[in-house]
Amino acid sequence: MLIKFKSGSTWQIIGSDRYDATVGAGVAGIVYSEWALANPSAWAYHRPMVEENNGWAVFITTPRGRNHAKAMYDMAQGNPKWFANVSSIHDTHALTQEQIDETLAEYIALYGEDVGRAQFEQEYLCSFNAAILGAYYAKEMVAVRNSGRIREFEPAKGSVHRAWDIGVKDDTSIWWFQVIGGVPHILDCYTNHGAGVDHYAEVCRERGWEPGTDFVPHDAKVFEWGGKRTRIESMLAEGLKPELVTDASKLDGINAARVTLRSAVFHPRCELGISALELFRREWDDERKMFAAKEHRDWTTHLADAWRYLSLAWRVVEPAMVMAPKPSFKLMQEMTMNDWVTADQDQPGVRERL
Repeated sequence: MLIKFKSGSTWQIIGSDRYDATVGAGVAGIVYSEWALANPSAWAYHRPMVEENNGWAVFITTPRGRNHAKAMYDMAQGNPKWFANVSSIHDTHALTQEQIDETLAEYIALYGEDVGRAQFEQEYLCSFNAAILGAYYAKEMVAVRNSGRIREFEPAKGSVHRAWDIGVKDDTSIWWFQVIGGVPHILDCYTNHGAGVDHYAEVCRERGWEPGTDFVPHDAKVFEWGGKRTRIESMLAEGLKPELVTDASKLDGINAARVTLRSAVFHPRCELGISALELFRREWDDERKMFAAKEHRDWTTHLADAWRYLSLAWRVVEPAMVMAPKPSFKLMQEMTMNDWVTADQDQPGVRERL
């Protein structure tokens, strides 16, 4: 995937999911293809190189909802140093009206009225408002944005908790959160790969918030992170406070995640994680012409998994925020999935059950 020219220049194709492999490459220009599906962290690492070399960058994409690509487009429209343009099929005139009508009819025939029209609007009309096909949390994330639940707010006094999805070869992702007035308030998120527990512990300390509980999945009990300790033992050695989340099925966790998104409030610094939740989606089975039960694995997967663990954990810390005794780990394990999935913060008896 690399071409070397006689002039000494190179041309290379690299995946945005491994952007750190290009740090120090001294690039003169970058083209991001399908930017809405790329890892947005890539630009944060590439920008200094482009600027230092007086270079350029082009972001080509089909919209995938109102995610980081939409945020970049909005920024570029108001910045004279950038050029931004959206060209639908009606702007480019690449197809005749007869071809456009035929395409829409085919999409509706294949995927149904709602899904087919959404796919058409996304691919041909460049609509940022079209539903992301197969997204697990499409409806909930539209509500998060439309209801103004992405906004500036100050952390409350007291502990800030963390929910982790732990990986070694894959990403490790973290969400920081508090429960304020019965509502999960999401302060920040972080994801990286190829680093040890000491790196993530330092990232946690850099935030400066009073450390609360570190909610981790059950695979935290395995021996990994490059040593003879379990992940939990490694976290304890770094001064973290790991606690296993309730051992729920993935389907129950996704249901809990949907319920949590109905009320969660996000700080704008969580935009990376918000984009991940918007794009986290099922695999498309092209032979069967339907979405598979398993998720499409990409840069969004681990942030979405960490969100599931947050959704299974935040009700445990809720009593602590109203000056009630913090539940024990035993109590957390004894809670039924009905408490996690169907309980709403305004539903009578929720705090009594907790």
